[in-house]
Amino acid sequence: MRDVLDDVFRRWSAGETVGLGTVVATFSSAPRAPGAAMVVAPDGTVAGSVSGGCVEGAVYELAQEVVAERKPVLQRYGVTDDDAFAVGLTCGGIIDIYVEHVDRESMPELGDVVASVRSGEPVAVVTVIEHEHTGLVGEHMIVWPDRVEGSLGSSRMDDAVADDARGLLASGRTGTLHYGPDGQRRGEGMAVFVNSFEPPPRLLVFGAIDFAAAMARMGAYLGYQVTVCDARPVFATSSRFPDAHEVVVDWPHRYLTAEAEAGRIDQRTAIAVLTHDPKFDVPLLEVALRLDVGYVGAMGSRKTHDDRFSRLREAGITEPELERLSSPIGLDLGARTPEETAVSIAAEIIALRWGGGGKRLAELSGRIHG
Repeated sequence: MRDVLDDVFRRWSAGETVGLGTVVATFSSAPRAPGAAMVVAPDGTVAGSVSGGCVEGAVYELAQEVVAERKPVLQRYGVTDDDAFAVGLTCGGIIDIYVEHVDRESMPELGDVVASVRSGEPVAVVTVIEHEHTGLVGEHMIVWPDRVEGSLGSSRMDDAVADDARGLLASGRTGTLHYGPDGQRRGEGMAVFVNSFEPPPRLLVFGAIDFAAAMARMGAYLGYQVTVCDARPVFATSSRFPDAHEVVVDWPHRYLTAEAEAGRIDQRTAIAVLTHDPKFDVPLLEVALRLDVGYVGAMGSRKTHDDRFSRLREAGITEPELERLSSPIGLDLGARTPEETAVSIAAEIIALRWGGGGKRLAELSGRIHG
C-alpha cells in the first residue's frame, strides 16, 4: 500500500471513497508480494498494481462493486498453469487479494497512519480479512511500537494481534496471521492482514567517487534512504550526489560509530565501502563488521582485497567477521562502467537479502522472483 498511500490519502482528505485492492497472500510464482496495492478512484482512474497487469481488470471491476455495496471481498486469482490465461494470472501463480472501500468513515485513522509514515515512525495497519462472524470483516486496528488505536472486536483479540503485529513490524515484514475466532493462538476462524510501514532501509555509501554517485542513484531507485559519507569536503557535496538523501563530511568510521550508537543502524542497513584506501576503509570496516547489518561490501582489486584482509586481521577482526564481508564487492556481471558496477552491487545486496543465488533464471527450475 505504500506506493498508493498518497493517492488514497488525497482522496480520503477530499471526502471521497476509493476501492483498494491489496495482495494479502501469494502462492507459487506470484508476480507481486503481499502489501502490493491498487486503488480505484471515483472518477475511474487507477494507481498501483497487484499483479503487474495480469488481473488488474478483474480487480478494477470488483473494486467498483465493493465501493457500491460497501462490503469487502477476499478474492483468489489463478488456479493452475492450464487455466491461468483464462483467469488472468499468466504466470500460473496464485494470489489472494482483499478488496475494500476506504473513506473517512471506514478508516478514520488513515490520517494518523500517513503522518507516521511521513515522519519515519513505524506503524502497521491490521485488517480482519476473514472471520466466521462476517460483521468483523473489515475491522481495522493501527499498531505502533508503543500504542494501539482501534479494535478488532475484543480485548483478547486485540492483545494477541497487536503483539504479533509488533513482531512483524519490528522485522519489516507484511503478511497474514491466523487465529481462532476470538484471537486464540490455536484454532481457525479468523485471518488478519498486517501491513507494515517501517522506515525505508538505509544504504550507507562511503567514498565520494563516481561509483558512489551511481550507487546512490541505484539505491534511491530501490527504495533505500541513501547517505554518502567522505572525510574530504571538496568531494562530498550535494551537487555531486543529487540522488543521495544525505551527504556527510566526516571520517567514515567516526560517522558509522555515531550512527550505530544513536540506534540508526539495523539489520536492513546496507554498507558499501568504495574508498579502497586503507586509511579510510580499514578503520571503517573494523566498525561495520561488528554491527548487525544486512550487508557490508568493499570495493577493490584482488591485490587490494588481500592487503585489506591482512590489515583487518592485524586489527583483531575474526574470521567469522571477515566472512561477512563481500570483497571484492558485487556479483560477476562483467560490469565496466560506474552504472554497471552499481547494478552488480545492488544485485548482490538483493540476492543476500532474499536468499538468491545470483544465477541465471534460465539455468534454474522452481519458483521465480520469490
